[in-house]
Amino acid sequence: MRNLRFGIDIDGTVTCPTSLLPHINKQFGCELILEDIKEYDLTKAFPIDEKTFYEWYKLAESHIYETSPAQPFAQEVLSSWITQFELFYISARGNHVFQGTQEWFTREAIPFDHIELTGSHQKIEAAKKFGVDAFFEDKHDNAVEIHEELQIPVLLFDTPYNRMTIPDGVIRVYDWQEANKWIQHLFPVEELIKK
Repeated sequence: MRNLRFGIDIDGTVTCPTSLLPHINKQFGCELILEDIKEYDLTKAFPIDEKTFYEWYKLAESHIYETSPAQPFAQEVLSSWITQFELFYISARGNHVFQGTQEWFTREAIPFDHIELTGSHQKIEAAKKFGVDAFFEDKHDNAVEIHEELQIPVLLFDTPYNRMTIPDGVIRVYDWQEANKWIQHLFPVEELIKK
């Protein structure tokens, strides 16, 4: 019986935070690496105006999502969790890429109970609606806001663009294996059985 439900961001959390970079480098003739991305807004990392970038991104979005590699150990850890926890993916992606997103999860053999594409970085309402017990995120302000609003643990996947200070209750992790250790610590199996 699965008593706990996790809210999990997709891009930069389940997928590698470097997923966009090969596409950007090819399109704009750059040589960006992850360490160059110091802000969530990618246009701050290289000389491009926002309008040009987002026009290109809209056209390339589906292909980028379809070809994004999963983070190391994401598939193994999430597959081990599916028997204990409900896995609800809550992403800022828009509904126009829902089918491709679902196909990606199937192709990558990453289990899911539900995929919610909010079309916005405002994920608090979806997290509330689904009553998640913990959240997994790579965007700093989302992690902090979700924790403060819902008073649940949020695991923040470390990247150069999210290294600002975090409050207690937001836990910085460096990979899915470390996330798994934290979940075992936060939600011991014996306690789950008692619920």
